[in-house]
Amino acid sequence: MKRRQFLRHATTALAAASFPACSKGSKTLNVFTWADYLHPDLAKRFEKENDCRLVLDTFDSNETMYSKLKAGATGYQVLVPSSYMVKALRREGMLQPLDHAALPNVRHVDARYLASALDPMMEVSVPYMFAATGLGYLRSKIDAPTPSWHLLESPALKGRVTLLNDMREVLGAALKLLGHSLNSVDPTELAAAVKVVIGWKANIAKFENDQYRSGLASGEFYLVHGYAGDISQVMEENDDIAFLVPEEGAAFSCDDLCIPASAKETDLAYAFIDFLTDPAVAAENMEWIGYRAPNTEAESLLSEEFHSNKALFPDPVTFSKWEALDDLGDDLRLYSEAWDKVKAG
Repeated sequence: MKRRQFLRHATTALAAASFPACSKGSKTLNVFTWADYLHPDLAKRFEKENDCRLVLDTFDSNETMYSKLKAGATGYQVLVPSSYMVKALRREGMLQPLDHAALPNVRHVDARYLASALDPMMEVSVPYMFAATGLGYLRSKIDAPTPSWHLLESPALKGRVTLLNDMREVLGAALKLLGHSLNSVDPTELAAAVKVVIGWKANIAKFENDQYRSGLASGEFYLVHGYAGDISQVMEENDDIAFLVPEEGAAFSCDDLCIPASAKETDLAYAFIDFLTDPAVAAENMEWIGYRAPNTEAESLLSEEFHSNKALFPDPVTFSKWEALDDLGDDLRLYSEAWDKVKAG
């Protein structure tokens, strides 16, 4: 199914939706996740098979999710944060250990991915979807671009560029441009990254997490900093859109499925995680979302078109330049301070 045919009508509804395929008085599963991150047909199928009501509440950044949980938000049975945030939540005792006996489909999770994962034994999380962060652009406005973060500096694109409103992603991109780790906690390296980002800031229209896809598709923006899966979605309906991963390297992140420590009834949570890890479900979900699930058996079920997407299935050399965002612990304050300087600069 071509996801964009449905998305125009579904985006608002999916932002905080329940799928009413359940019987009155049945159980409810509350999931805290990203917007547009589950095929609606699969959501309805899960409800029907489990005689339940599925409610999706959404966040636009890991930090927003974390702040809400720290402020006392409860009632969620499943969370879908990125791996580095999973590590932080685990460190603070905010996640339950997982019982693999209740998750038979975890045997399908790609061992190659787990070798570099932040929770390689899946003790508190099961990987859901992953992709690199890079640059989406209009071919008609940027002809044969050099795959580099330097594109963000182009005077010809002034006012037609967006950056993610995410301190780890943006400062990480600047750090990679400078030849450093995107997890650097060296004050000198971070200070240099701040200068780079302030230079980019002078060239952009805005920091943007939600509307950069539609802005690129409409021609409002010519170059956007975004996730490979998001850009792949709009590429399906617009041949003028392309995606590149800068040659200096980029952030590589996975969003994981986990159960918060505050969850009281977990049977549905385990059923949901196991359902999404079923190879056939994972393959159908991938094709709709536009991201890649690290699921070995699911790959053989994908369309040739999807599997040929180099932004999701890179060659080994390209993949070696991707770096996972990691939990920085107390050193995260260095990024918060650097981000404050960017926003004030």
